[in-house]
Amino acid sequence: MVTELIKSSSVIKRDISLLRDKNTSVTAFSQTMHRLSLAMAFYAGEKLSTSEYQVETPLETTEGFRIIKVPVLSPVLRAGLGMLSGFREIFPESPVAMIGTRRNEETLQPENYYVNVPANDVNEPVFILDPMLATGGTVSHALSYIKGLGFREMIYFSIISSPEGIEKIAGDHPEVRLITCVIDRELNNRGYILPGLGDAGDRYFGT
Repeated sequence: MVTELIKSSSVIKRDISLLRDKNTSVTAFSQTMHRLSLAMAFYAGEKLSTSEYQVETPLETTEGFRIIKVPVLSPVLRAGLGMLSGFREIFPESPVAMIGTRRNEETLQPENYYVNVPANDVNEPVFILDPMLATGGTVSHALSYIKGLGFREMIYFSIISSPEGIEKIAGDHPEVRLITCVIDRELNNRGYILPGLGDAGDRYFGT
């Protein structure tokens, strides 16, 4: 698996710090996650191929460009919803694949409780959105499901990642690319990333 770290500009460092701060309000937290998602979406756009076409300006004809393969956006519910608006702002034509996964309390294995995936060309890339790569169990299950549908190119976007989660995804899905802003130190005994930012879903939705 290829792991790519987005260059930590001053703005990204500031916004990561705001997400970590336990005193950041729900409004500021959601705005900050949106800004970071925009930055990640712009970075993702650098990896996509374009084709040329002719554009008529008010004065003349000039060269224009369009993205050849529009990505399918797949937020990992529910925290991944916090990244969706930023990516949709950059890729407004992208369809959204919703896959809800939870742990079966009897088998302790992940299982889907909700699936709504558009019938897209499986040659199009899928962008998996999840602000925190912790243990990696849930997203590994989602990746397996997406691969089972026939999709071939998957890129996983996570704002903060743990070494343990990276190792899990690399072992289960070595062909998947991971793009992240920060790799934190470790997981605690409850599966939370340290230093991390707590539960991203709770902080984003104020629950």
